[in-house]
Amino acid sequence: MTLMTRRHALAATAALPLAATAASQVHASGEMLGAASPTFNRFVLGDFEVTALLGGTRTVPEPHKIFGLNASDEDFAEVSAANFIPTDKAQFFFTPTLVNTGTELVLFDTGLNPEGITGVLAAAGYSPDQIDTVVLTHMHGDHVGGLMGDGGETFTNARYVTGAVEHNYWTENPNDTFTGKVVPLNDKMTFVEDGTALIPGITPVAAFGHTPGHMGYMLDSGGQQLMLFADLANHYVWSLAYPDWEVSFDVQKDAAAESRRRVLSMLAADKTPFIGYHMPFPAMGYVETRGDGFHYVPSSYQMMLT
Repeated sequence: MTLMTRRHALAATAALPLAATAASQVHASGEMLGAASPTFNRFVLGDFEVTALLGGTRTVPEPHKIFGLNASDEDFAEVSAANFIPTDKAQFFFTPTLVNTGTELVLFDTGLNPEGITGVLAAAGYSPDQIDTVVLTHMHGDHVGGLMGDGGETFTNARYVTGAVEHNYWTENPNDTFTGKVVPLNDKMTFVEDGTALIPGITPVAAFGHTPGHMGYMLDSGGQQLMLFADLANHYVWSLAYPDWEVSFDVQKDAAAESRRRVLSMLAADKTPFIGYHMPFPAMGYVETRGDGFHYVPSSYQMMLT
């Protein structure tokens, strides 16, 4: 047994601040790793397995030039302050969703580019050649951008599904995105109408206005429902809480507002959860009526209770 004398004890005590300082210096020398967030969120919906994929995120300046075009600067600032969000910038999220029905893998929208969607699919445990069906809710670039790249078609084994009204609109009003990303896949394209089941448990829901043929999709499995409402509401406050506020991206602004009110009212009445393509990731939540608009209730652990 080693005995510590009073002199040794005092010496050891005196050394403690030096040791703490050295430890602090070692700790402080560690590199800052930067902000991080999860890139996918997977849960069970009846017999389906649903994976929300963060295909990209970016900060966008001057959001009032995008949202609330018919709202005054004062109203926009007041609403933003009440919801603890700045008025000089906003964070955009891009959330394709993968549904495993048990018999096939169905991908809803493809993000901004092939690298983004293939990267997040890999993080979630999938490869693009496993995708059986790619559903396009509408033809904006942040939804069809991952279809094609310099290497050609991204989802080589997939068929493609979109709304007939949407495809007809862009055929008559083509842009570079449609011509370069969608047209080369026309021979593999199937067209659907509102209310006609794509496959058992997946049904398109017309939500026209954001684009003339914009569609959401209702998932229904094992007595559970969830709606993928795509770009019905582009922001959880400025579009969802204020459905009549005009959005620069909406092609038909009056129709978009009508669709928001109709679909959000249905989701609120039925207490149906949803994934919104541009909602804060993991992009899932519920909606309740509040005043003349709606209130976003982010999901917590509901989908973990199987």
